[in-house]
Amino acid sequence: MLSLKLSLFCYIPVCAFAQGAKKQPLALSLEKAVLEDKIKGGWAGQTIGVTYGWHTEFRYQGTFVQDYERIHWEDDYVNRAMREFPGLFDDVYVDLTFMEVLHRLGLEAPVDSLAQAFAKKEYELWHANQVARYNLNNGIPPDKSGHWLSNPHADDIDFQIEADFAGLISPAMPQAATAICEKTGKIIASGDGYYGGLFVAHLYAQAFRTNEIKPLIEEALQVVPTQSKFYQCIRDVLAWHAQEPSDWKETWWQIQKKWSEDHGCPNFVFHPLDIDAKLNAAYVVMALLYGNGDFFHTMDIATRAGQDSDCNPATACGILGTMLGYSYIPHTWMETLKKAEGVPFSYSSYSLSDVYRVNVDLAMASIVKAGGMVDKNRVTIPYQKTFQVPFEENFAGHYPKERVKVAKTFPKSYQFDFEGCGIVVSGHLQKVDHTAIDKAVQIGLYIDGQLIETANLFSNANMRRPELCWRYQLSDKKHRVEIKLLAEEPGYQLHVTDYLVYVSHPQIAIQHRHD
Repeated sequence: MLSLKLSLFCYIPVCAFAQGAKKQPLALSLEKAVLEDKIKGGWAGQTIGVTYGWHTEFRYQGTFVQDYERIHWEDDYVNRAMREFPGLFDDVYVDLTFMEVLHRLGLEAPVDSLAQAFAKKEYELWHANQVARYNLNNGIPPDKSGHWLSNPHADDIDFQIEADFAGLISPAMPQAATAICEKTGKIIASGDGYYGGLFVAHLYAQAFRTNEIKPLIEEALQVVPTQSKFYQCIRDVLAWHAQEPSDWKETWWQIQKKWSEDHGCPNFVFHPLDIDAKLNAAYVVMALLYGNGDFFHTMDIATRAGQDSDCNPATACGILGTMLGYSYIPHTWMETLKKAEGVPFSYSSYSLSDVYRVNVDLAMASIVKAGGMVDKNRVTIPYQKTFQVPFEENFAGHYPKERVKVAKTFPKSYQFDFEGCGIVVSGHLQKVDHTAIDKAVQIGLYIDGQLIETANLFSNANMRRPELCWRYQLSDKKHRVEIKLLAEEPGYQLHVTDYLVYVSHPQIAIQHRHD
């Protein structure tokens, strides 16, 4: 199938060379119709993939969907998902928030405008996204709202599932994709969580130039620092596929053995559910490799791998849809999608039909900005080298020690002792009088008798702080913690779910033997 499209685009020299000179990179010349078809294929593939995985998401934790279990699909399934569970499309609607700003203000839109558009949206958010929204709405600037010291979910999958747009508006231009990720991704994540989105954006961007899966992955991976765990994880998947090219479950098992530990997410450390960016990116790469260019097999493997099994097929199918093009996605899936193309996504004025048009406009502007040419029927995209971004590591020197269950409500304060270098306290503000107007309730975090921070808590879901409080990089010793309301609030109380303790050295479980 891929070979049928090779005649529709070509490479042209960036510059002439002297005889015997080193060969220079080539610009990419594409028919406009092909460029548009690839952009539409990216969005169509993403939407089909997330809908296919709808009812499997996080039902398979540390296992895969067995072959005998049928994954449901039906006529008009995309429309049904939009009606019944709009939150399913968080893969799409955060992308659209950033696209709306870029379309309105241009590709040079300031970071503050992008951050504020994201912060003020009323759609459902979770994990790194919700902490970032809380941070932005409570005075933390965009360059810190995704950093792990400000965001305990910084290694989670959030930016990885929302970076599609950055690659789709930067066709075959990795430097342009990186620039967009730098503006948007740092709002949400850092370290491996940021690299996940950056890697995905580069996979999309390079899918306009590359028609082979393994070279596509190799090229996109160049943007990720080699010393990062994210890079090492994806490199392992490539190696395991080379060793066992016909059995995706063997590679899945190798991924599970080496990369299934989650150190960051406060919800799922010590839990089989794993929303870590690199683990789920490994499943995406595995699906692309073993799917071997087949749309259904790629989608099915990404879904059956488990964990975030709607987001992962969305990513894999969006990348493959970009490579194949809209016209080459099988009719089985497109028939259902086309029925929903005119329906706006939740909390957006854009339908898929609008997204196709807006993305093409932004891609053309991006090509011109980079020094390319846009003619009536053809575009010429200048070659851009992929540059590796700087290395940063989240949760360095922090190893999970224990999770202590509390599950109690406190009218004024809660105190406890722990021994370690970091703490995350999970819970929420509970409204006693449900008729009371939502308002900010201020708490203080005291460690060893000193006020470390104050924070506003809200009972409103969109305004909530997902964790009550956290603090890393403490001296690894015994500490006394107190969380308390800083004013009399008779209508509210604190519900503490549990607290997660970190120490500065790995913990090794001692297995008791009975000889």
